Amino acid sequence: MSDTEIRSLMNRLYQSWADNDADAFAAFYTDGATVVLPGVFKQGRAAIRDHMAAGFDGPLKGSRAFDEPQDIRVAGDTAIAVSRGGVRLAGEDAVPAAREIVATWVFTRLGGEWSVAAYSNAPAH
Repeated sequence: MSDTEIRSLMNRLYQSWADNDADAFAAFYTDGATVVLPGVFKQGRAAIRDHMAAGFDGPLKGSRAFDEPQDIRVAGDTAIAVSRGGVRLAGEDAVPAAREIVATWVFTRLGGEWSVAAYSNAPAH
């Protein structure tokens, strides 16, 4: 997977976020993927989908997420990206500094398709 492929996958994933489409968002994750956020641990595509659906029906409705890869490393069928980003809620023009994050992504290639196997983020400040 090249830098361009990682960026493309992340852009498509975040387009599904902008569309508030939890099914499309979760489809980018493996069946057993993990997501770790401050105070949150989700395991499995279904749990990730349910978490995002609740967010899109609540505080994340109309929001947009952004991540800019800072480092991308590929080793065979695994890729790791470290990114900086955040969530801009509906009505906001920018991500407030207090909600900026640093994230680690683990991508895996299964059957020729790349998916997110693990995602974790922490406050950038």
